[in-house]
Amino acid sequence: MSKYPKSISRICCIGAGYVGGPTMAVIAKNCPNIIVNVVDVDVERIMGWNSSDLKKLPIFEPGLDKVIQDTRGKNLFFSTEISREIELSDLIFLCVNTPTKNRGVGAGKAIDLKWVEICAREIAKFSKGHTIVVEKSTVAVRTADVLENILNANSQKNSFSVLSNPEFLSEGSAIEDLQNPDRVLIGGVDEKAMDLLKEIYANWVNEDKILKTNIWSSELSKLTSNAFLAQRISSINSISALCEKTGADIDEVSKSIGADNRLGEDFLKAGPGFGGSCFQKDILNLVYLCEFFNLPEVSKYWENVLTINNWQKNRISKLIVEKLFGTLNGKKIAILGFSFKANTNDTRESAAIRICLNLLEEGASLFIHDPKVQKNQIENEFKNQQMQNNSFEIKSSWQYSENINDAIQDANAVLILTEWEEYRSIDWKDKEEIMSSPAWIFDTRSVTEEKNLSKTKLNFWRLGNINTANN
Repeated sequence: MSKYPKSISRICCIGAGYVGGPTMAVIAKNCPNIIVNVVDVDVERIMGWNSSDLKKLPIFEPGLDKVIQDTRGKNLFFSTEISREIELSDLIFLCVNTPTKNRGVGAGKAIDLKWVEICAREIAKFSKGHTIVVEKSTVAVRTADVLENILNANSQKNSFSVLSNPEFLSEGSAIEDLQNPDRVLIGGVDEKAMDLLKEIYANWVNEDKILKTNIWSSELSKLTSNAFLAQRISSINSISALCEKTGADIDEVSKSIGADNRLGEDFLKAGPGFGGSCFQKDILNLVYLCEFFNLPEVSKYWENVLTINNWQKNRISKLIVEKLFGTLNGKKIAILGFSFKANTNDTRESAAIRICLNLLEEGASLFIHDPKVQKNQIENEFKNQQMQNNSFEIKSSWQYSENINDAIQDANAVLILTEWEEYRSIDWKDKEEIMSSPAWIFDTRSVTEEKNLSKTKLNFWRLGNINTANN
């Protein structure tokens, strides 16, 4: 009798975060014959996924609420019953947090596999028969070895197949990315297990987009993909500074570059710096791997991508101080946008964090508005930054604004850090009346129209453009 099921009938996903929740929802939608259980130790998060108010889901993604509404309680379930679901499932996705290590060997660069190891021990303890274990979290190359060693060392009665199936989601368009992926990568050595996972995706993904590789190629492809995307962002951001010095327009330069079929237009939008959970973490891990395998030149190359990203954030902060007569003491600055990009409530590694802290260090009083980010998220991001740097103290104050007008009222400057649609439609002629004078608009996302601002007395700076109104 084969140790493999004829097909996968029950899935357990450990981790109900930005990857696990949306991914399993889309699998449940497209595979109505498969029972999908998402489990997590975070009771509050699970309660959020089970909330009758779909606006209170832990994660905001366009279209996610509709998928949850169609599947939850039918073949998609959220719970804290981890051991039970491990025991009942044929296939287990690992969608747990894999942060950068903050101490020990590789601190500040290597990925911390603490949660992966904990999950492996739980799977070894509670699984029955043969279980397929799938790495969905971003992991270091050869993490599959770690998983297999832990699983086999802690379970003599059961057997396991370990596969790599990295996610390639772009937050803000995750549901569309899951529904219509560029590719689905499955890495492994067990062909039967790989075929069973492939059958799941084949319910809605064309088979020519489902790629099989060896497991190490799959693990490294995820890191490399994110590194290349981050590299493009740092590259165009470096050129934005040159545009401001020479009179070139970064939007026009980006459009021209993107028209080249060899390059394409994606990830060429200049901004305040990349953020999110993956780019910085994955590049740091790539830097660590290159150092570990004695490739210092390659390590330095990728480290410079992060150097440019941090430089861009600090450059914007310094420019604001210069434009506001060299001091921010006692000055109110309205911050529009705190998430790292539009259409997500994710604030991890957002450029807004560093820029806001720089402005607070200069003595500014910040009023922060974001349509999806809650006050406690901002508080936690600032606290985390302070914990990482014990010498840093917030020298001034900040407040959370429920609406745009409250943030802008009596402000000396407005700083746009996220490209939310509602910021594009602001009537600056109207807002000029409620701001202090002389007032500045700093647009790092090119969401304002220069012709509208030219009708006001507002001073205006746009990233990558020297010819800004009233400058």
